[in-house]
Amino acid sequence: MTFETAATPDAAVDRLELLYADAKAALRGDLQRFFDTGEAPTAEERARYRYPLLRVTYEPSKLPAATRRGFAKFAAPGIYSTTVTQPAEFRTYLLDQLQPLVAEYGATIETGVSHQEIPYPYALEGGDEFGRGKVTAAELARHFPTPLLSLVGDEIADGTFDIVEGEPRPLSLFDAVRVDYSLRRLVHYTGTDWRSVQPWVLLTNYHRYVDQFVRLALAEIEAGTAEALVTPGGVRIERDGIDVSAAERVMSAPWHRFQMPAYHLIRSKGDGVTLVNIGVGPSNAKNITDHLAVLRPNCWLMVGHCGGLRQTQIIGDYVLAHAYLRQDGILDELVPPDIPIPALAEVQVALQEAAAAVTGERGDRLKNRLRTGTVVTQDDRNWELRWTKERRRINLSRAIAVDMESGTIAAQGYRLRVPYGTLLCVSDKPLHGEIKLPGAANAFYERAVGEHLKIGLAALEKLKEAGSTIHSRKLRSFDEPPFR
Repeated sequence: MTFETAATPDAAVDRLELLYADAKAALRGDLQRFFDTGEAPTAEERARYRYPLLRVTYEPSKLPAATRRGFAKFAAPGIYSTTVTQPAEFRTYLLDQLQPLVAEYGATIETGVSHQEIPYPYALEGGDEFGRGKVTAAELARHFPTPLLSLVGDEIADGTFDIVEGEPRPLSLFDAVRVDYSLRRLVHYTGTDWRSVQPWVLLTNYHRYVDQFVRLALAEIEAGTAEALVTPGGVRIERDGIDVSAAERVMSAPWHRFQMPAYHLIRSKGDGVTLVNIGVGPSNAKNITDHLAVLRPNCWLMVGHCGGLRQTQIIGDYVLAHAYLRQDGILDELVPPDIPIPALAEVQVALQEAAAAVTGERGDRLKNRLRTGTVVTQDDRNWELRWTKERRRINLSRAIAVDMESGTIAAQGYRLRVPYGTLLCVSDKPLHGEIKLPGAANAFYERAVGEHLKIGLAALEKLKEAGSTIHSRKLRSFDEPPFR
């Protein structure tokens, strides 16, 4: 394996783009030939289907400048490497990581071709776009690299990888094949191209939040502060496409064909917002965040509904989670329940300030509506039916609300190094006789959802002002890869 030293981070990413484009073109060309003529690639041709490799070397001849930054820093001297996919799309991210490593540590950057093959489906943007129905997947697998899930894992993120003497350390949390796997899963679950996902993410568990998001997005586009709204099925609405029926057209689109439909408000500065309706349950919450994490979003916030556990709460009150009693079970092996999930100060402050700004309430009036405390995340929607067993644990935790997603999303943020936060709205009080009934529920939705969503959006705006400080050092492990 030969490497080429790059004079600058920009030059390194330029070469990564060239190597990737060459490899993908070779794979696509040979696939087309196989579909057209049945001629399989030779071993020499197949050797061209490889991801580019990025290698960074840090020799401590130069003392790094002191930094409070939570990323782009070395845990120890040595060689670090990772395979890279879609470098053109990840260019900004790559440069944000590489530039401080060179400027502050005097690191050397090299690029080359790895031994990791590009699975053939990842070269087909539209899926089976060549000769549909002519060739079976089994035939393709005989001659082209296939996705081997046994080689896809989160060992680096989970800290279970082995540091082998003489071998490079990991440069990033996810290698190329792990990223490509999740990019395709995002398209499948959300119904939109992964390139549309924005760096600021809201996650919700009710479709009514989507209706409000669409209305707010269309208003922003019409005002000229956003470029477009991308919705499931690849529908893109720009300023020229807005008319009185635009909201109805989006809301009646076939979002129900997708398990977790996503809506992307695109802004010219690249600081847009994505809303994903993840549905109900911790399995969905883990699933979507596993895949969103490879895009390295700046933050994800949970804005959904919860059950209030305190007598003094009323329907429509807000819950700002500062701790989680995780009873979802889905992450117990990866992040055991006895591992604390810390609240991130920047996120907590942004959510509280946003709530004050949107509601217009301050001091005691705000405290009456916004309560900070522990949220219980359950894996059983009907947990109330075993209240006699849950009572002691909930009392010990001093929990103030219960839901099925927030603890999972926060734990995933902690595990995958994505800043996280939770602001929930009390939609019922199951322990106090205030359960969701059709009439009461509709009245609540009309009143509360719009305000709640505006608070989430306002919090993201405040977090943008915080800049890189949002990437908390609380999320870094002791032997963390240099890249965020």
